[in-house]
Parts: sequence; C-alpha cells; structure tokens
Amino acid sequence: MYAADTAFSPAADLAAVKVRQQAAWSTGNYAVVGTTLQIVGENLCEALDLRSGSRVLDVAAGNGNATLAAARRYCDVMSTDYVSSLLDAGRARAEAEGLAVQFQEADAEALPFADASFDVVMSTFGVMFTPNQEQAASELMRVCRPGGKIGLANWTPESFIGQVFKTIGKYITPPAGVKSPALWGTEPRIAELLGGGAARIGTTKREFVFRYRSAEHFVDVFRTYYGPMNKAFAALEGERQAAFLGELMALIESRNRSGDQTLVLPSEYLEVVVERK
Repeated sequence: MYAADTAFSPAADLAAVKVRQQAAWSTGNYAVVGTTLQIVGENLCEALDLRSGSRVLDVAAGNGNATLAAARRYCDVMSTDYVSSLLDAGRARAEAEGLAVQFQEADAEALPFADASFDVVMSTFGVMFTPNQEQAASELMRVCRPGGKIGLANWTPESFIGQVFKTIGKYITPPAGVKSPALWGTEPRIAELLGGGAARIGTTKREFVFRYRSAEHFVDVFRTYYGPMNKAFAALEGERQAAFLGELMALIESRNRSGDQTLVLPSEYLEVVVERK
C-alpha cells in the first residue's frame, strides 16, 4: 500500500507502520497466493549455488517457498516470518514432504540470531516490504557470515505487482515517510542498502508469470487471500471501490498475454545475489 515515489522522512512512525503491515499480511491467507510462487524460490537457490549442509536463513519467508527449495537441497534451514499463521503453513508443507526445517517467528528488522550465524541469508518478496529498509538490510548483513551470500527476489517498480501497489497507493494513502518496497527491485537501491558490506553484487531481471483462469479469477483470489489487496477493497466503498476495480482490471488486461480467456501475466522481479565481504 505504497505509491512508487513515496519519499522517506525521519519522522515516519515506522513502528506504527509495521503494526498495520503485520495486520494486513495476517488478513486473508497469503499462503494461497504464495504457493504459486514456488519456482522463484527454486531459481534463487540455484542462483545462490547452494551447497548441502549450508546454514540457511529465510527472512520474511511467508509460507516457505525458498525455505522448501533450500531444504530440498539438504541445507540446514531456519524459516522466519512475523506472521505465525504463515509459518504454520510452511511447517505443514515441510512435514508433508518429510523435510527437516526449523521455524521461528521473527521480525526482519530485529533478527534474533547472533552475528555471522548463517552461510546464506535469503528472502523472496518478503524483506522488501519492511518499513525501515536500512535496518532490514543491516540485519541481513549482520547475520550472514563473512564470505557468505545474501539472495533476494524483489518486484521491480515497473513490474505488474509494482504497478498494482502503485494503483493501491492512488486510493489508499500510503504511510507517511516510508519508501516504496519496489525500490528493492532497483540496482541503485540495492547498492545503497547492501553495497557497503558486499564483495560483489550480481543482479538478474527475471519474470514470474501469474497463470489464472481469467482476470476476474485473479482479482477474486487476490481480493480474498492477498492481505494488502483485501485491506484495500475493504477500505473502499461505492464509486471509489468501483473505480479502483476498474483501474486494476485495466492494468491486468493491458499485460495479459494469453490471447484467450485465461490469464497469463508476467511480472518482472530483480534476482539479487550478494557475496559478503
């Protein structure tokens, strides 16, 4: 629920923003959407060239896409999020596959782990939503050992999801003084956030393709299960809700490449691999 050009102000009440965000992500059931993104976690683990036995931390893990991908590669994985219900969903998925994973509720801006605890620290569409970006980036660096790696998948500002949040921001006033999450999907911002502790930063633009029965089906699923979208619809009534829905449908149709009644919609993201000094 941010406009793409939101500026930062030191006076921002980041703690209050975090409380509202946590409530938003606890609404609906993100796991329904998150499960469809599994391929992103698999690709990130390959980009990180994970080795069996590595100590891996998944930050803002949601229902565990990157977590499961790392566990399938026989890594020792700690999966964290500040929404306990999402960790429960990840735990159920791991148990169903017979994967040994540790789960712990944790705030990405205050990770409860010692310095240099992990060989690899990663996050897919998770840490990018933290209100205090600098603090979150500092925590990623802190818990990663020297010579280790940090891997991220972040929606870009120009991506479909980036534009969805920009559209939401036109109807729901963004939190004052909080930078857009989509900035994590830009190389300059990644360099600002993580460059100081990096020996090398590699970035690759990739696409995730949303595949649904129709545009209407996509909206129904996201309106029901995707917390920020659920909250946006709930906050709008009458003509404003209708106008928001109209803009959302227009955006979806403008990027739908299916050529038939189904939805085949690519959304760009930036895959980041940081080698820690």
